[in-house]
Amino acid sequence: MKGTKLKILCILLGCSAWAAAEEHELGTHGFAASGEVKIHYVTAGEGPLVVLIHGFPDYWYTWREQMPVLAKSFQIVAIDQRGYNRSGQPEGVENYSMDKLVADVKAMIEHFNRDQAVIVGHDWGGAVAWSFAMAYPQMTERLVILNLPHPNGMRRELAHNPQQRENSQYARNFQQENAASLLSAEALARWVKDEQARAKYVEAFRRSSFEAMLNYYKANYPREPYGEPEQELPKIKCPVLMIHGLQDKALLPSGLNDTWEWLEQDLTLVTIPDAGHFVQQDAADFVSKQIYQWLTR
Repeated sequence: MKGTKLKILCILLGCSAWAAAEEHELGTHGFAASGEVKIHYVTAGEGPLVVLIHGFPDYWYTWREQMPVLAKSFQIVAIDQRGYNRSGQPEGVENYSMDKLVADVKAMIEHFNRDQAVIVGHDWGGAVAWSFAMAYPQMTERLVILNLPHPNGMRRELAHNPQQRENSQYARNFQQENAASLLSAEALARWVKDEQARAKYVEAFRRSSFEAMLNYYKANYPREPYGEPEQELPKIKCPVLMIHGLQDKALLPSGLNDTWEWLEQDLTLVTIPDAGHFVQQDAADFVSKQIYQWLTR
């Protein structure tokens, strides 16, 4: 029924109107205040709160396949991280430090008058999710991480795994002063396989700040010379589900080793041999079912 309605809208109003219609089919749009920065979100469903955090280069729409599944039992909130799409885009590297990104998630939970939430993150969203769980364990009911090793695992691989260092050259490039001038919306959306979805990504990236996107790397990504963490990170206090597409070349699966050493509760690890970095799209149905079943078991 949903697909039929969208097709009728596309015929009557044109495909650009279809894109807007589909976005609103997925949920209600709104904004939450994080200090002076407005964070755009899309929400649907009722029940315990689940916050979905995208990575680079992406926006809330990356969760389009997971949202209807999770909304059957939860209130889901998919956010645009600061700098992306319809969220605020403050200038300056300092406005993209991890504490600011974590504060955006805290503000979102408070916006919905909740004491805690399930935090789901992919890529940079995964980094924010790990950091949020460390900073606010009492607000983190459960943690779901897609294709992003624990920060300790990432630093270890950069320090000791030559292949990971080589594959992270893109991140070092992004840390260069004029790197944003080399980006375009079309190039950033090239990874999106679905043609209609890719067009939506191009529009979203044109609304975004390339400088802001790369400020995540400038403010937070480890810099050479790579070494062990300067201070011991607090252990994660809640149950953790990790899903990792093994074809990911940017974040090698070896970074998953020893994750259990940094957790206080149980770890469920799911690897998908044929999926790449954007595992939530490469294996959308499987990922949706894994998250839903884990959260409702």
